Amino acid sequence: MKSEASTSAAPLKGLVGPLRSSEPALALPAVSPAVHLLEEAADLLVVHLDFHAALETCERAWQSLAEEPASGTVVEVKCSLCVVGIQALAEMDRWREALSWVLGYYHVPEKLPPKVLELCILLYSKMKDPEAVLGVAGAWLQDPDNQGLPEYGSLAKLHLFRLLLPLGRLSEAEELAVGSAAFSEEQRVEALQAIHTARQQLTQEHLNSQEPQKLRQEGSFPRKLLSLLMLLRRLWGSAVSHLLSQPFRKGLLAALILCLLVLRFDPAPSSLPFLYQLTQLFRRIQKAMLSRLYPLTLRD
Repeated sequence: MKSEASTSAAPLKGLVGPLRSSEPALALPAVSPAVHLLEEAADLLVVHLDFHAALETCERAWQSLAEEPASGTVVEVKCSLCVVGIQALAEMDRWREALSWVLGYYHVPEKLPPKVLELCILLYSKMKDPEAVLGVAGAWLQDPDNQGLPEYGSLAKLHLFRLLLPLGRLSEAEELAVGSAAFSEEQRVEALQAIHTARQQLTQEHLNSQEPQKLRQEGSFPRKLLSLLMLLRRLWGSAVSHLLSQPFRKGLLAALILCLLVLRFDPAPSSLPFLYQLTQLFRRIQKAMLSRLYPLTLRD
């Protein structure tokens, strides 16, 4: 950035040529105070690395230009002041203020010099904040007065590759590449290929983000089934522990002793028909099983 500042300010040093002895003194145009301030600001930025002083000098130069009539020299000085001021803000890590600082002097995006807009696009895209300058660049490109400038094609390309594609605005990028006459056929093919590649990457990222979600949804049913089985196991364990508890075992033992006493003192079939039938059934089952296991012994 520092080299750009010195380069931008260098041509302005020759705005007033050296005075020759053969020329009358009245032929020398008056040197604008803003030109001296611009040279001072560039010197503070590049040589002394006093970025705060360089920014203040640019602001003083802008104030002096308010009284100057519009001319080609004034336009160049304003553009160079913006370049130096933007670089000073970036060096002080105040790059977020660069766009608003410039618009404070030009007021509307459409009036920004191409060099200033290019520097803003490069700065904000490098700092991973392309959205901050997206609206300004779009407004500048849509202005009919700017579409005839020689820098329009390079700025349109920067807008597409540095702003629209990183932000995923593929439809706008495709519309710009196809509909703008600023792109040559080779540049148009290059832009469309880049848009196609970016669209494939977005599609792949979308599929990759959906795959874990799909796996989580598919795995939710086995987890629910496992939770249900664990719940049933806990219920079964609780029931078994209840059945095997001391009071229940005592009650079961008391009922068994009572049945044995009844059978012992009143073994008649008519007194307890249910128990009698159950006993006969057990005897028949036992006899059938023994006959299968020992057929010859039972026959003998």
